[in-house]
Amino acid sequence: MEKSLGVHGCPGMGSTQSGFSGQRFCGSVVLNEISGGIDYRVVERSLCLRGDEPGRFIVHLPTVTGRTHTSTLARNLSHPLLREKPIKPARVTAQNGRLTPQTLDILKMARDYPLVISTGHADADEVRMLIEESLRIGVPRLMLNQPANPLTGLKAAELAVIGSEPSVYIEQTALTYLLGYQDRQDFTKVLSHVPNVVYSSDLGQTSQVDVHEWLSMSGQWFDAFGLSCERRAEMTLLNPQRMLAI
Repeated sequence: MEKSLGVHGCPGMGSTQSGFSGQRFCGSVVLNEISGGIDYRVVERSLCLRGDEPGRFIVHLPTVTGRTHTSTLARNLSHPLLREKPIKPARVTAQNGRLTPQTLDILKMARDYPLVISTGHADADEVRMLIEESLRIGVPRLMLNQPANPLTGLKAAELAVIGSEPSVYIEQTALTYLLGYQDRQDFTKVLSHVPNVVYSSDLGQTSQVDVHEWLSMSGQWFDAFGLSCERRAEMTLLNPQRMLAI
């Protein structure tokens, strides 16, 4: 069953990681090259494997795009095979700067299947194109994947306008702040004022804090920023529920 966890006396801090019994989790697929790339058949296969699970299935557009930045995060390869055969980059746009036909196919699928389309690690211009096309054709759910990351770099002022669209959700992660990619002022503005925010950790490396410590840190930040219990519940429970609802 779904459950809300309290943070510093406020309800609504939902668990998004394993280790909490009784939680319901929603599946996802990342359309990187190693999983088949930006191909609607990859999504169809995932839906077949998913079966009759409730809620929407999250489809992340590529996160390995070939763009680079100076990362402060220490990563370990999940398998030695990737050292010899690294994941090839994939992008949502073609050389002419337009969204590829394959990307458009994925967006169109979201009108017919219970999907949330995530922008992956698209750059700022690509994210704007994905938003424009999604609104034009009526994609029910689009989520901006950690848009404060340095490969995208969208700020709170623009996100506040984007988040006013009912079908567009804004992911705010703890990781972009912890790694210094997002300053305290922008982090505070997103958490305090941007509509349709979905708060998550994006923590997963073994060198990073575990879920309990993240929950504790988040509660301290929310207290310091003066967030109401209602706002906390929106970001950590109600907005995610609305995004995933059929």
